[in-house]
Amino acid sequence: MNLSLSDHLAAALADTDATPLVVAYSGGPDSTALLHALALQTPRPALRALHIDHGLHAESGLWAVHCRRFCESLDVPFESIRVSVDLSRGEGMEGAARRARRAAFTAALRPGERLVLAHHRDDQVETVLLKLMRGAGPEGLAGMRALRPLGAGYQWRPLLDVPRDALMDHVALHALDTIHDPSNDDPRVARAWLRGTVLPALREHWPHAAHSVVHSARLCGEAAACLRDGWLAAYTDLRGADGSLDAAGWLALPHAWRGPLLDHWLHSAGLSAPTTAQRETLERQAREAAAERLPLVGWLDTEVRVWRGRLWAMPRLRPFDATWSAPWRGEPLSLPGGGSLTLGGHRLHEPVTVRYRQGGESLKPVGDRHTRELRDLFQRAGIPPWERPRIPLVVTGETVLAVGDRWVSEAGHPRFESAGAAPLWHRND
Repeated sequence: MNLSLSDHLAAALADTDATPLVVAYSGGPDSTALLHALALQTPRPALRALHIDHGLHAESGLWAVHCRRFCESLDVPFESIRVSVDLSRGEGMEGAARRARRAAFTAALRPGERLVLAHHRDDQVETVLLKLMRGAGPEGLAGMRALRPLGAGYQWRPLLDVPRDALMDHVALHALDTIHDPSNDDPRVARAWLRGTVLPALREHWPHAAHSVVHSARLCGEAAACLRDGWLAAYTDLRGADGSLDAAGWLALPHAWRGPLLDHWLHSAGLSAPTTAQRETLERQAREAAAERLPLVGWLDTEVRVWRGRLWAMPRLRPFDATWSAPWRGEPLSLPGGGSLTLGGHRLHEPVTVRYRQGGESLKPVGDRHTRELRDLFQRAGIPPWERPRIPLVVTGETVLAVGDRWVSEAGHPRFESAGAAPLWHRND
């Protein structure tokens, strides 16, 4: 006999120890069924609903109102968060909306709460097939995980073994009013096209296709867990204190370890993981990197560079006007290459100029017996080449007074000593 949605949830809740739950509530049939079924549980869990308004549809405001009223009818606390979807990262509308939604959930989750998502078996099948089309290994082909850390709490998918029919039966049984998002039917969206075209054909020829795909995903998850023990140990050895990764050590790993280790390294830095083709390009660049070259592989919002035998990951560096210059007396000064320059609230008696490196600069740092080329100082200090053009120079005429907050010259020292402070370059503004 098939279990109802409420029966599935009752069994899942038996292991939660009264954990407070937050339902990711869109107003669609799946999340409506989940929220309603949780509200009917006896005893009822500590429960609230969180709605994300992406602002991408003309009726999104009305959808938020609908969700609020439904929660009021269930006596469930409700919150709607309006997000801004950044389409400049090259990940498409669906990916950008997902990123914005996840960030909002992460920020809203309170310590110890579980964000409950209505993803079901059919969603899992779609996810696995999409990962397969992208050339994923065991980690990706394991599909969505039931429980994962998220912000101050966890993300929980208790319905991954439950067919969507169970949720739709619950909606029909209780005559629940739901929202239909037309983007779910848009064939330009990969998941929607798969749902409307490929999956019906699979079910027609292989009635048990969904069960088989989910079973394979479970096996891939078990294989990925075994591999994880190995590459996590290697990760500890390969990652430096500066966040870089030993390129030769990474390339020497078994092929099955390299991909998940790289993804873990990037995700830990808040960056996106590459496709299989992009990772293979990075491997080739790392193998062939010569001392005089600076290989770079980029995707979406992420860049990985090879320098001094190590991999360095960072957000994409945006172009800037390297010919820029501005007069300065110590006030906070925004820099086109990133960050700002200040004098800690102090002021210079006479104005100077802030600009970027033009080539050929030299200075005699305080305490150094020799005048040195800026290029040599950068190399000796181990400053990565991609950072060097963005370091602000404080000059008067052709005389360099300071290089960011790294060096003050003997010519600049009296000026800054008289002002009471040296330049401070705030890199993350």
